Amino acid sequence: MDKIHSLRQVAAIKHSLFEQGYLDEQFIQLEELQDDANPNFVEEIVTLYYRDSSRLITNLDQTLERNPLDFNKLDTIMHQFKGSSSSIGAKKVKAECTLFREYCRARNGEGCRRSFQQMKKEYATLRKKLETYFQMARQAGPKETAFRPK
Repeated sequence: MDKIHSLRQVAAIKHSLFEQGYLDEQFIQLEELQDDANPNFVEEIVTLYYRDSSRLITNLDQTLERNPLDFNKLDTIMHQFKGSSSSIGAKKVKAECTLFREYCRARNGEGCRRSFQQMKKEYATLRKKLETYFQMARQAGPKETAFRPK
C-alpha cells in the first residue's frame, strides 16, 4: 500500500504542474521516451536543461547591464533559451521568453528587464517543483512494479 500511496503522490504532483500551467504536453512526450533501459531519462534531460540554461541566463544578465542595449543579441540569446525551455515543456518559462522577445522587437529595455526578472522567477519555481517531483518519483520507484498484472 505504501508504494501505491507514493505513486499517487507523484501523479498528484505531476497533475498539479500541468494544472498550474508550469508544464505542457512536451513533458509527456519526453516521458514517453523513457523506458526500462533508461528509467531516469526525463530527469537527466531536465538536469541538462538547467545546467546549460544557466549559461544563457548569465549571458542575458550581462547583456542587459550594457548600455546601449543590444536588442538583437538579447533576442538571439532568448530565442535559444526559449527553444531549450520548449524542449522540456516549461510552459510558463516559454511564455515569459515570448514576452521578452516581443519587448526586444519593440526595443523596450524596461520591458525586457521586467520580463527577464519574471522569467527567472518562473524558471526557479519550476526547478524546485521538478526537483520535488523527481525526488518523489525516485522514492516511489518504477510504476511497472506497482501495477504488474498477476
